[in-house]
Amino acid sequence: MKNLKNILMCLVLSTLVFSCGDDFVDREPVYNIDSENYFNGETDYYNALIGAYDLLQASYVNVILGEIASNNSLCGGESANDVIGFQQVDDMIHTPVNSNVKDIWNWMFAGVNRANYILEFQDKTDFEGKQIILGEARFLRAYYNFELVKWFGGIPLKETRFVTGDEINIPRSSVSEVYALIESDLEFAISNLSYEAPQIGRATKGSAQALLGKAFLYQKKYTEAVAVFESLINNGPYDLVQDYDTLFEEIGENGIESVFEVQYTDVEGAGFGCLQCSEGNVAVGFNGIRNYTGPEFSSGFSFNVPTQEAADAFEDGDLRKDVAILDIEEWAQSTGATYGVGYEHTGFFNRKYIPRTRSSDAQNDLNLTNPNNYRSIRFADVLLMAAEANNVGGINNARALSYLNRVRSRAGLDALSVNDQEELTNLIYNERRVELLGEGHHFFDLVRTGRGSNITGFTSNKNELFPIPLEEIEFSNGNWTQNQGY
Repeated sequence: MKNLKNILMCLVLSTLVFSCGDDFVDREPVYNIDSENYFNGETDYYNALIGAYDLLQASYVNVILGEIASNNSLCGGESANDVIGFQQVDDMIHTPVNSNVKDIWNWMFAGVNRANYILEFQDKTDFEGKQIILGEARFLRAYYNFELVKWFGGIPLKETRFVTGDEINIPRSSVSEVYALIESDLEFAISNLSYEAPQIGRATKGSAQALLGKAFLYQKKYTEAVAVFESLINNGPYDLVQDYDTLFEEIGENGIESVFEVQYTDVEGAGFGCLQCSEGNVAVGFNGIRNYTGPEFSSGFSFNVPTQEAADAFEDGDLRKDVAILDIEEWAQSTGATYGVGYEHTGFFNRKYIPRTRSSDAQNDLNLTNPNNYRSIRFADVLLMAAEANNVGGINNARALSYLNRVRSRAGLDALSVNDQEELTNLIYNERRVELLGEGHHFFDLVRTGRGSNITGFTSNKNELFPIPLEEIEFSNGNWTQNQGY
């Protein structure tokens, strides 16, 4: 069966209407279908599921902007006016009028709506394997809602499609209510999915367990988080890839460390007018080296450049540093490569997600259609979340230390021996930073652990969340209040 990566397509599924004829004449349509009479068999549910997965590809902006918002990187780009929404988030001066933050709101809600479309008609017909499709739909709804709640806090909730008028009738739910739906969806997914995906790239029982544990951790429900993480670690098929250097290359996609991975391909491109239309990982081109000529890599737009502070966070001998960060000056000296210097140039690039040299038949699209999959949840992340929950929750420090050392060992570092709980907490936090650097998690790790002040320009009781887009507040006619400080 084809990989999901090769069959994802842009499907507009909210209203599907097809008819025949050159003009408006009195004739019966040859074929007419709309959203209310869709879902007549397995193929319809499967195609709708593909449409629900498709919005994951638009989450590239969540990843790059989540990294820029942290103290791991600077915005970069060509100039201070290049993608002004990114620049504002980097400086923590963003407002409710920010097109890039609005993209996250719009595209994640589009994902919710596509999942809700399937679930709204879940009882219309029956076929073998439908519970798997429903389990994946509920995983996807939980995934999109989790992105929304961590960026914006409480959001409007609905378990069928959102329609015009809901904005003035449905209030913003509380954060705890959003998490309650996320938990319910993931528990259903866990019960109805197995560890083996029907196709490469689709969600599994392990994907749902990992996201549920993460949702518990974000809520400081440490006992619940430990329980689900332990089940995943002990019963799942996952392990650490021994050669970290291969992890973010094509050979490392969908491997034993991948708990959930967003699939991308370079066969269908897009332009700046519709970046979310790309089947490729747009963030990769944005992260790329400006005006680059040389081996292995290709040019990009020099955004999301790691800081010296991020580079210095790695211990001497850490094998992960050269995988996470490309020192362009050293690389140019050793290979003869040439490059341009962009705005806020630090000399570093996010090596995990910069453009590799592509095949000759790749889409020619200003490097906006890179095929690099996004490793959304890795087993190393699971081990470190389990370590944190065991440690901070006061549950089992010895187990926390063992998980920490398991990740360190793969990085070529010596095992630690720590008895103090607070010291171990800080070591786990630092390990998460270097293990996951460049992957879009650090801002949210800082916020949820009360360390947002590490970010230059961060204002407490404001910048923990991002503003609801101004248009959404206005459309709601006062039904939705803006987040504090905006």
